[in-house]
Amino acid sequence: QVQLVESGGGLVQPGGSLRLSCAASGSIFSIGVKAWYLQAPGKQRELVAAISGGSINYADSVKGRFTISGDNAKNTVYLQMNSLKPEDTAVYYCNAAVTVDRYSTPYPYWGQGTQVTVAA
Repeated sequence: QVQLVESGGGLVQPGGSLRLSCAASGSIFSIGVKAWYLQAPGKQRELVAAISGGSINYADSVKGRFTISGDNAKNTVYLQMNSLKPEDTAVYYCNAAVTVDRYSTPYPYWGQGTQVTVAA
């Protein structure tokens, strides 16, 4: 069993910062693709940032403001969010492709989501 537990969301003023964390636990052989998604009310889930194949990609809307990173020793993925805007308000979900043993293939696991609200 693999679990991704998110933390770090909350209410922040425009221009402020938050750092989201996503910690994976359970049977983990390796973690491949790591990503953060957001889902605003009434909208589809959208990719925010991803680490894949040694490259890092960001949605245009967050480029220059958000930074995705990972700590392999802690099986944790982070999303540093700076210069937050009201339009960043959403539930943020982490996603990671986890291989549970050397014989299996990667499977995408999702965090439970953490609410980020940017408002005065």
